[in-house]
Amino acid sequence: MAHKSLSSLNWVSRFLDETPGDGLAGGGPRQVPGACWSRVKPEPMPNPVLRMWSEEMASELGLEVAEEGLLSGNRIATGMDPYAQRYGGHQFGTWAGQLGDGRAITLGEVDTGEKILELQLKGSGKTPYSRFADGRAVLRSSIREFLCSEAMHHLGVPTTRALSLVTTGEDVVRDIMYDGSPAPEPGAIVCRVAESFIRFGSFQIHTISGDNQTLRILVDNTVKQHFPGHSTDTDEGLIEWLKEVADRTTLTIAHWMRVGFVHGVMNTDNMSIHGLTIDYGPYGWLEDFDPDWTPNTTDAGSKRYKFGQQAQVGAWNYARLLDSIAPLMEDPEGLYQALDSYYDAYQAHSSRMWVEKLGLGEFRSGDEVLVTELESMLQMSETDMTIFFRLLSAIEEPNVNGLRFAFYDEEAPVDEWNAWLDKWWIRVGGSPDRKAMMGANPKYVLRNWMAQLAIDAAEKEDYSVASELYEMLKRPYDDQPDCDEKWFNKRPEWARNRVGCSMLSCSS
Repeated sequence: MAHKSLSSLNWVSRFLDETPGDGLAGGGPRQVPGACWSRVKPEPMPNPVLRMWSEEMASELGLEVAEEGLLSGNRIATGMDPYAQRYGGHQFGTWAGQLGDGRAITLGEVDTGEKILELQLKGSGKTPYSRFADGRAVLRSSIREFLCSEAMHHLGVPTTRALSLVTTGEDVVRDIMYDGSPAPEPGAIVCRVAESFIRFGSFQIHTISGDNQTLRILVDNTVKQHFPGHSTDTDEGLIEWLKEVADRTTLTIAHWMRVGFVHGVMNTDNMSIHGLTIDYGPYGWLEDFDPDWTPNTTDAGSKRYKFGQQAQVGAWNYARLLDSIAPLMEDPEGLYQALDSYYDAYQAHSSRMWVEKLGLGEFRSGDEVLVTELESMLQMSETDMTIFFRLLSAIEEPNVNGLRFAFYDEEAPVDEWNAWLDKWWIRVGGSPDRKAMMGANPKYVLRNWMAQLAIDAAEKEDYSVASELYEMLKRPYDDQPDCDEKWFNKRPEWARNRVGCSMLSCSS
């Protein structure tokens, strides 16, 4: 029987009950040694209004009604025990010390009867981990998070989910490009949902501070609650658990590469222990196929988090997780097995993704050359990644004419393309696995210019564009003819260099 409201859900508090916490509730920003969390209540908002709602996520939770007071944090239901999580992290390769949930407050965990899910409000006020920030989030970043997390779920990419988006009725001041031009923007709160929001940095903070006791408790609790079947009693048990983390992490990154997603800020505090896509900040979607592209203005110089480097950055981050588990092991040298497993798992997942994208049936010797040549071809002229692979999925003969809509300059190198297409056609015996291709190559993704159109309208109190995109992106692999003229298109010229489309900041 479905529950009616958030108030009547079965709230539990495993994380608070089973891990050490802060002895002080609430309060301002501070160092919180020896703790995994701090109790803190969301700050009241002046006029919360529900703007977006995921019926699918609500159904999974057993919800039938949306309560703005609870979804904004203005009210706390019986059973909720709100807290902010403490963690650390390497940001752009440099250890940043204590970080934590600076503007996210977990309401609690819900036992649906089938699983336990954590509900968290993002943008709901200050916590002990807010440092110099205000704990708020703005409408533009909240729309991007709501739409993208739900879109990623329907693309088949492991991700946190979104339940609701509520505007708060207050303005939040942000310097969107960090160029000395702060301005007020509408505030908003997203309720996001996941098995947990534990990150690589959740473990790092204890290891680096030498608190092996808290580290042990957190590892034991994480494995017991979220990785059943694994043991933490021996080195072998820890390594097997870490191998599963590697497999989940590499699967997600391979999916990002499959659909053209760039996370934009792969710091270790933004790496989910579950292998979920987490923390939708300055993300972006490839328009033209450019492995060197990063959407994050903060990363414009080093391009650490560019599209083509995501798997390598994932390995670096995973190695930092291994470093953080080393104090619990009798022989830390065994961790090299886990690191090797990361590379093996990524190679396997990536190869399978290419088999599906190109309809190869299976990965054979020599296919890596076909893939490498294709990636080079895609960079020879400005080519829309999403449109290219979707058209390739339906092409009836190895001729570039069937792909011209994917090129920004339709005078693409004909001879070179036809030569590659001939090789591919011979490889698939003139009969590519179209079902696999159609299931691996989405027709619709949340391009940044689409999200920006939704934001522009929402800032004028019009949420119809956001709702239209939300509904379309529930079926990203299906032909939706009514959507094609508007949404199955290359990036419009107005979006080529516009803030929010070609470049984003961490400002939210």
